[in-house]
Amino acid sequence: MAPIRINAVAYISANNHPVLVRSFVDNGNALKYHYIAHTALDVIEERVNEAKHPYLGLLYSIDDVAVYAYTTPLNLKIVLALALADAVVPDIKVHTIFKALHMAYYHAVSNPFLNLDPANPAPLNSPKWKSFTRQLDEICAVVGAGV
Repeated sequence: MAPIRINAVAYISANNHPVLVRSFVDNGNALKYHYIAHTALDVIEERVNEAKHPYLGLLYSIDDVAVYAYTTPLNLKIVLALALADAVVPDIKVHTIFKALHMAYYHAVSNPFLNLDPANPAPLNSPKWKSFTRQLDEICAVVGAGV
């Protein structure tokens, strides 16, 4: 089975403000993933009322991207854009990726020096973001390697 390729990850606050939208594709089309994150919010709203689990599954696919979502107990939404492949990606693998992304966010929030407030964000190139973005890069690298 081919490795799963993560195109982008978006963290969206309980107030539907983007905390971080990070693209792992080098085609310079980061705006596309902002659009995907915002359009996923409508589907998340519909599914969160009827869902019993935080993993909301495949929301939709658009162009060459499959969009999945996960909600945390504090209503943080994590949107994952995976490259479409010929093979079906098992839900257990996507759920495991979401758990890793959730734990990375949890550890970042536990850092008292990192301010993830969307109303007053720290610049993305600040040293405070380095640990969080490094964890996201590591998760993407491990998933892309097929480990």
